[in-house]
Amino acid sequence: MNGISTLVARIIREDAGQDMVEYALVLGVIAIAGITAIIALGPKVADLWTDANTGVPAVD
Repeated sequence: MNGISTLVARIIREDAGQDMVEYALVLGVIAIAGITAIIALGPKVADLWTDANTGVPAVD
């Protein structure tokens, strides 16, 4: 456990490591927002496509 805490402390202390952590956090927030949007809008988009599909007459 001591090795991990030393590594984390070194990453936070270094500028390049700090930038990497910040980018990772931003990427995580963007990913969570994207997943949340897909979950929220998914059923609505599916209903829209279903309505469009039923509204178009079939071609035989």
